[in-house]
Amino acid sequence: MATIELTKDNFNETVTENDLVLIDFWASWCGPCRMFGPVYEKAAEKNPDLVFGKVDTEAQQELAAGFDIQSIPTLMVVREKTVIFSQPGALPEESLNDLIKQARELDMEAVRAEIEKQQADGAAKDGESADA
Repeated sequence: MATIELTKDNFNETVTENDLVLIDFWASWCGPCRMFGPVYEKAAEKNPDLVFGKVDTEAQQELAAGFDIQSIPTLMVVREKTVIFSQPGALPEESLNDLIKQARELDMEAVRAEIEKQQADGAAKDGESADA
């Protein structure tokens, strides 16, 4: 499957309706983005069961700001509606393939349990500071 353009109009639907979505935040004037583009496209072709989206940060400034994108390219991986990876910088092909493998193998039950634990710990700390 080729990459798809993500906009504020289709972003939520895309990440909600697909279990694993890779997102490349990029801009046409960005040299590293242009270098990473073919690597990303090749990975999309090798993994037709996954969704590979691209967000043009110039055209979708609101979307980029919503994810606090400060450097491009930034690669984000969303699995089961949870951001499991977000990092600026162009990845070499081997690293991108390894990241995809790890994302596929990740135990999402453990991830959700850790998120719940962190949220509970944060709520407990908020409660302690309110009592002080």
